[in-house]
Amino acid sequence: MMDTVLNIGLCSKTLPGLIKKTNNPRFVYDSYRRLIMMYADVVMEKAEGIEPADGKSIRKQLDDMLDAFKEAKGYKSDTDIKAEELQQLAEDFKVRIKEVLGTEFPDDAEAQLEGGIKAVFKSWNGKKAISYRRIEGIPDDWGTAVNVQTMVFGNMGDGSATGVAFTRNPATGDNQFYGEWLINAQGEDVVAGIRTPNPLNDDTKNEQNKHMHSMQELMPDTYKELCEVRNILEKNYHDMLDIEFTIQDGKLYMLQCRVGKRTGVAALTMALDMLKEGLIDEKEVVMRLTPEQLDELLHPILDAADEKKRTVIAKGLPAGPGGAVGKIALTSEKAKEYRAAKVSNILVREETNPEDVEGMRAADGILTARGGMTSHAALVARGWGKCCIVGCDAVKIDLEKGIVKIGDKQFKEGDTISLNGSKGWVYNEAIAMINATENPLFQQFMKLVDKYRKMGVCTNADNPEDAQNAINFGAEGIGLFRIEHMFYGKNSEEPLAKLRNMILANTTEERVAALNELEPYIKNAAKGTLKVLNGKPLTFRLMDPPLHEFVPHTEEKQRALAKERGMSFEEIKKRIDALNEVNPMMGLRGVRLGIVYPEITETQFRALFQATAELMKEG
Repeated sequence: MMDTVLNIGLCSKTLPGLIKKTNNPRFVYDSYRRLIMMYADVVMEKAEGIEPADGKSIRKQLDDMLDAFKEAKGYKSDTDIKAEELQQLAEDFKVRIKEVLGTEFPDDAEAQLEGGIKAVFKSWNGKKAISYRRIEGIPDDWGTAVNVQTMVFGNMGDGSATGVAFTRNPATGDNQFYGEWLINAQGEDVVAGIRTPNPLNDDTKNEQNKHMHSMQELMPDTYKELCEVRNILEKNYHDMLDIEFTIQDGKLYMLQCRVGKRTGVAALTMALDMLKEGLIDEKEVVMRLTPEQLDELLHPILDAADEKKRTVIAKGLPAGPGGAVGKIALTSEKAKEYRAAKVSNILVREETNPEDVEGMRAADGILTARGGMTSHAALVARGWGKCCIVGCDAVKIDLEKGIVKIGDKQFKEGDTISLNGSKGWVYNEAIAMINATENPLFQQFMKLVDKYRKMGVCTNADNPEDAQNAINFGAEGIGLFRIEHMFYGKNSEEPLAKLRNMILANTTEERVAALNELEPYIKNAAKGTLKVLNGKPLTFRLMDPPLHEFVPHTEEKQRALAKERGMSFEEIKKRIDALNEVNPMMGLRGVRLGIVYPEITETQFRALFQATAELMKEG
């Protein structure tokens, strides 16, 4: 989320020297136009807090100029542009920067260095960094340092390259060296998703990129050296690492390494594998998974039976596992709007960048047209365990019209699509979701957790199914069984009708009669749950909610209830209005309700004792 500026120091004084040194004017002017684009974006606009008009940032404008130039010339890739054309583009860029931002791009190496350093410091307080810290719980007062380091160039020609790799597969956790690389490119090309990169090796090949050459094929010696680095780093750090490297004229340079982001499934697999390999001990295995990653293991996937009946409309790279179904959101703002309205949504973008971080958080799934498995979208989605497909080149977005073409089908914002993030498949309709099946590794992990934990674990459950689920996941009892939950959701119509009779009863006799009809439902719910627990402790909470929650509030439903009970609408309305409470926490509920109407408490006790006695008789 922090900013970087590459190629600092290129200016009219230094350009001729670098051309003379490398004898490669194309490389020099490619680096120069990259510097101008990045510097204008990071230092001159973002660091200065300039908000672009109509969302047209200076970077977007310069990218559009580059795309228009390539289209006019019929070039497929940036690498097709010749040296003198890059030189002219750089000059055109500088004119546009002066027009839009009102200041000149600095033609002085020291001024660029100072601007770059200040911009990285300022990026600690940039919008995307603040959003990310809020989501990840990182303190604002940590602050940042700035690294200034010598450039090595992956864009010097076909003997140069850049790449990002993980020491193991970050999506599945498999012990394979996993990554992507681009020949004649700089690091930002891979991470920003500007070009869809090549696979690092055979293990990284899939349906989408199997025709592309890997580093293992084209630079076998350098690949072997990189594999040795991988082994050294894992042995040293005892963890899966995310590494960035550059090859300049055949020589391998390591740029950085850090602990790699991973999905919940991958975190579980890696931790147990590293235990077997002797890299970490059992206690470290337990600490390797966050609660969020465990939660993710229980998340839904597309129902395979339903999925079989549907047609895949596009394929991309499977960057984040699981399934997602939701309405298309073409901007981060729309995704956040959907989230606020509790509407499932899928963020569809050309590629995501750090400005999209809040929209990505708000989305249920992410689909991008460009970028690889190490692009921004893939890294962030994996870190959050979100379903994500990247590099799906069948996606064509027209933001102005608010439409997106996926393959030969056209969609507008708000249309529903489904993603299978484990396979990288896109569907043009809603597909049923199911919970991920029980993972035997999860059971193994929970046994280790049990071995080292210090506290007992109970759960909330209000019916036999939930209680069984809790016991399956290792709960030692039910901390709270809320009796009134029988009046919500599945099969609640009958007990709810009896409860309403009790609430609206005119006399004690009527109330007792209604309670007698309600009692068997309470007894059965309690008995079923006690049976599942088979002697484990269970705490019942007597009926507690405010009574007005259980009576209808719309006129239509109140009239229907009046007719059903043979009362006038006015009488029913008066009774319901009387139940309303300004502060339900202090109102007629829970223990106070049982003091005013002891028959309500008696009925509940009788039901609970009866359930217990019957189970004792049944052994």
